[in-house]
Amino acid sequence: MNLEITGTGSYIPETKVANADFLAHHFFTPKEESIDLPGEEVVEKFKAITGIEERRYARTNQMASDLGAQASRQALASSGVDPETLDGIIVAHNFGDMTHNGRQVDILPSLATRVKYQLKIKNPNCIAFDILYGCPGWLQGLIVAYTHIKAGQGQKYLIVGTETLSRTLDPHDRDSMIFADGAGACVVEAREDKGNSGILSTASQTFTEEEAFYLFYGASNNPKEKDHRRYIKMHGSKIFQFALTHVPAAMQKCLDSSGVGIDEVKKILIHQANEKMDEAIVKRFYRLYKKPAPEKIMPMSIGYLGNSSVATVPTLLDQLLKGQLKGHSVQKGDVLLLASVGAGMSINAVTYRV
Repeated sequence: MNLEITGTGSYIPETKVANADFLAHHFFTPKEESIDLPGEEVVEKFKAITGIEERRYARTNQMASDLGAQASRQALASSGVDPETLDGIIVAHNFGDMTHNGRQVDILPSLATRVKYQLKIKNPNCIAFDILYGCPGWLQGLIVAYTHIKAGQGQKYLIVGTETLSRTLDPHDRDSMIFADGAGACVVEAREDKGNSGILSTASQTFTEEEAFYLFYGASNNPKEKDHRRYIKMHGSKIFQFALTHVPAAMQKCLDSSGVGIDEVKKILIHQANEKMDEAIVKRFYRLYKKPAPEKIMPMSIGYLGNSSVATVPTLLDQLLKGQLKGHSVQKGDVLLLASVGAGMSINAVTYRV
């Protein structure tokens, strides 16, 4: 038996927030020093580094669990699976359900419980639990489902990645322009392995020396706003260097254990964190095999969707499998390599044959 993705779904919020919407922001450095540059210059440099032109934010009356439930309905519909037959729901997130302009993380009950409730699933044998693994959370949820099924703990799982990062942003921090909201989901099922399809291999790592706090919760960069509120913060340059050093090696470890050759990889779906970083990771990955990175090997959505953390990879997968990414397509038998990196610092990868 192997684990196959039989349905995917995503929820992309309707509210578009362009870079121009940040022109009037007064930014400060992490050392609380005022950045006295024209807004146009700040935004232009930001786009050059990240590739982001716009991002999506959830409506003020939507929670992360709402977005996750929307993506789940799509995934279930495309799979044809009766929700009552699911053995489990795994939801990856970082901050739970936060209200608009709220100050408190809400994870009681779990978001998986809330998604199950919204889907009106009555079967008590469908377990529901959350996973906190930084941006690689959805991919780790897929790996957890894989191990559960291999261990005989069910045959059908719903894996969801959902986030409303717009609720955790410091308006005085330039890094806040990176983050976005969204949700992605997939249904996975145990299938008789006749054509060597489904998950072929997995890899996961967590580095917790100084890397443990490259992403963290901290106070506003604005020295005049030192209240008790905390925001998502990161050491961007350290994360960049960490990713370039460790992610290609983890991807290589995953691919090599699958028995699939590098030339068989059709597409690489990598966490949409930073356009230049992702491009550099893929180039270094191919350099490990002494090959140049093929053109159009890596679909990208960060330019118009931003970084929605746990939602980037499942959203990208959904768009790819449904033919919604211009210039990119896959067919049955094609090999995909999925990879992510984020808070922890954690890295994971999955080799998957369509």
